[in-house]
Parts: sequence; C-alpha cells; structure tokens
Amino acid sequence: MTASHSSPISRALAAVEGVSALDAPAEAVAGPLRALLDNGIGDVLRGSWLGHPLHPVAVTVPIGVWTAAPVFDLLRQPLAAQRLVLIGLGAAMPAAVTGLAEFTTLDTPQRRVAVVHASSNSVAMTLLVGSMLVRRKGRRLAAMGLTLAGLSVTGVSGALGGHLSYVQGAGVQREARPSVADDPHLDM
Repeated sequence: MTASHSSPISRALAAVEGVSALDAPAEAVAGPLRALLDNGIGDVLRGSWLGHPLHPVAVTVPIGVWTAAPVFDLLRQPLAAQRLVLIGLGAAMPAAVTGLAEFTTLDTPQRRVAVVHASSNSVAMTLLVGSMLVRRKGRRLAAMGLTLAGLSVTGVSGALGGHLSYVQGAGVQREARPSVADDPHLDM
C-alpha cells in the first residue's frame, strides 16, 4: 500500500466506492440523464470540443469566489462577500450540469463516489444560499459562519471529486488523441 492510500482520508474516500446502497439512486439519476443527453449535447457538456472533461474547469469559478468571500468578510466588506457568494451560486449551475453529463459515463464504483460528491455539493449550496439569506438581513457573523460551513463541505466534495479523477480515473483518456510525438510519420 502506498503512502497516499494509507491515510484515514484516503481510506474513507476509497470506502465510498464499495457502498452498494448508492447503486439504486445512482441508476435512477443516470438512466434518465443518458436518455436526455444521448443527442450530442452530452458530448458538448462533457468537453469533447475541449479535448478533456469540462467539469473540472467549470468548478474553479464557484470554488474560487466562495474561497474569496470570507476574506472580504474579514476585511469588513460584506457587500463584496455577498456578491462573491452570489456569483459562486450562479457559477455552480454550469458546474453541476457538466458534472451530471460526466455522471452518465461513469462505472459503478465511480458513480457511487459521484453520488456522494453531488450530494455534498447540494449541502454546500444549501449552506451558501442560507448565507445569502442571512446576509440580506444584516446578520454578518451568521453569514460568515454559513459561508465557512458551505466552503468546508465544498472541500469534502472536492476531495471526492479529486478521488474520482485522480484515483478512479473518471473521464481520464476519454478524449485522448494520439500525440504528435507518437506519430512515426512526423519529423520532430
């Protein structure tokens, strides 16, 4: 066993792969999604035009702005923090859509992790929406707490997403094309 698989966090992430109770909900989502996206739009949402999955690119905006929001809270700029949370919520929608498109290509252990990943994202977004609601009432400390809680859950979700990509290889090599270096007919 390598060092990367010996940590309690790595073991917990890997354990999700074996939770067969997630299979029924995963298939309940995957089946209709496959039918909905089987018209070419799924390839676009998965990033075939980009040459690699689009979902990892799409998640950078919500994660980035949600990470910046508490900094603006600490700088006593609650309006800027509120706007960042709102931008993140808006940017989370395309990230979720691209993630759902990816979901249709996953094998069973990957889908199990993806269900927990998506569920974690739903919890995070609920906390961040709650942050927006209390921000509008001027409850700055409660808003900061909810933002930090949402960001923490986003971190857990990100760990699950990283496990999907880097350990389980979700989406890896799906869009791969032969490199120029591999073509014996081209002089380098």
